[in-house]
Amino acid sequence: MNGARRAVAFLTPFGGAAEPSRDAVMWFPTVGVVLGLGLGGLWWLAAEAWSPLVAAALVVAADLAVTGLLHADGLVDTADGLLPHLDRDRRLEVMSAPDAGAFGVWVAVAVFALRWGALATMRPSPFLLAGLWCASRTAMAVTMTRVPYARPAGGLATAFGPGGNEPVIALGVPAALLLAAGWRPVIGPLAVLWGMAAAAGIVLLARRRLGGFTGDVLGAAGVMGETVGLVVAAARW
Repeated sequence: MNGARRAVAFLTPFGGAAEPSRDAVMWFPTVGVVLGLGLGGLWWLAAEAWSPLVAAALVVAADLAVTGLLHADGLVDTADGLLPHLDRDRRLEVMSAPDAGAFGVWVAVAVFALRWGALATMRPSPFLLAGLWCASRTAMAVTMTRVPYARPAGGLATAFGPGGNEPVIALGVPAALLLAAGWRPVIGPLAVLWGMAAAAGIVLLARRRLGGFTGDVLGAAGVMGETVGLVVAAARW
C-alpha cells in the first residue's frame, strides 16, 4: 500500500509528502479508476440538482481540484514547448518556465471547453469516467516504463520507472475497456481506445521534438486522452 500512497501523492494533491518509487507506477490505473468513479458520482448527483451545463462545469472544476491543477499545468507547458518552432533545448527551457504563453493558454481554453461541452451533452455515467480516467493513467504509466526521459539531468518522474511492472500496468487497458463498456458496450470502449490513441500521439510528438517525455508531457497526454475520449463518447452515434 506504500506504492499506492506514492501514486496518489504524485497524481493528486493528496497522499502527503512521498518520495517517488517504481512500485507506485502499477497503482496509476487504480488511482484513475477511483478519480473517475468519484467524478462520475458527482456528475450524477449534480445533474439531479442543476442543469446539464452547470453539472458539467462542476465536474470540470472538481477534476481540476482533485488533480491539483497538475495535469492542466502540464497541458499548458507542453503546448508552449511543443507547438512553436523552437530547437530542443529551447523547448525544454520554455516548458520549465513558470509563465504561460499564448499557445498554452489557447490550447487549455479549447480543451476545457471541449470537456465541458461533451459532459453537458451526455447522461451522467460513473462507468464512462472511470474507464477514461483509468485509461489516461495507464497511458502515463506505460510512457514512464517505455519512453526515455527528455531532460538530461533527470527529474521527479524518472524515479518511477522502468520498474518491471509492465504486466500489471497492462491490466489497466482491459479494465478501462470493461468499465467504459458498462456505460455503452460498443461506444464506451471505442471512446477509451480513441483516448489512448490521443495520449500516445502527444507522447510520440514529445519523443520526436524533445527526445522523450517530461512530467508536463505526462499531464498533457492524460488530459488530451480524457478529452478526446469524452468527445468521441458525446458524438451522435
